[in-house]
Amino acid sequence: MDFQHRAGGKTGSGGVASSSESNRDRRERLRQLALETIDINKDPYFMKNHLGSYECKLCLTLHNNEGRRAAKEAKEAPAQPAPAKVKVEVKKFVKIGRPGYKVTKQRDSETGQQSLLFQIDYPEIAEGIGPRHRFMSAYEQRIEPPDRRWQYLLLAAEPYETIAFKVPSREIDKAENRFWTHWNRETKQFFLQFHFKMEKAISQSSGPPPPVGVKRPPPLMSGHRQPNDNMPPPPPGGMPPLPPGAPGNPHMPHQMPMPPMPMRPPPPESLMSNN
Repeated sequence: MDFQHRAGGKTGSGGVASSSESNRDRRERLRQLALETIDINKDPYFMKNHLGSYECKLCLTLHNNEGRRAAKEAKEAPAQPAPAKVKVEVKKFVKIGRPGYKVTKQRDSETGQQSLLFQIDYPEIAEGIGPRHRFMSAYEQRIEPPDRRWQYLLLAAEPYETIAFKVPSREIDKAENRFWTHWNRETKQFFLQFHFKMEKAISQSSGPPPPVGVKRPPPLMSGHRQPNDNMPPPPPGGMPPLPPGAPGNPHMPHQMPMPPMPMRPPPPESLMSNN
């Protein structure tokens, strides 16, 4: 193999293909594609002459290879229309108003979870159609100003209007026995019940809970110092009474009246005689 005239060629690997080699590979690829659609042995109008080219008796043309004839047939073939898409027929109903409903608030006695039970009446529901439901965020609707504290439960069934219930925006328990729906075909009633997940109470103090019967001391106010743990506990009988006159004693003794102001001395007699 010649490695001197191949740019980028390395021993043990193929070199960069030239333009003639690329054309030859393209023609071979087209020939293989043509052989997939044309069977030369069974085509009475396609034959190979002594020069190695192919003659078509039907169109009286000469082709150098099989790919040329396949390209010519593809060019002259009429354009086939694209397959028609399957159109889904949209069912149109005349709205007859809002359905009757009943909402019941419940609480599970075992877990304490709050739940809502919805009962919707669809006596004139269309044949072969069942009620549908979904939860919608407050930012999806355009009726009220969005408020993240609320979400909406939508219930729809033709030919009734879609109704929505405003419920708290809390996480819903999707467990099997906590979220269920039922459609009664005989009474034309739709039932839906879901439970809210329990909200974890955030404890204000990180310390362990106090023993039973002992009250937790109130939190310290700002500016007060926490009492020292080394100080002895107070006596069981309570704090002793403060001595009379001590600061902070609520029962202060009767205060003595202040002494009268001293009187000024009389003026000297010389001043009185001059007057």
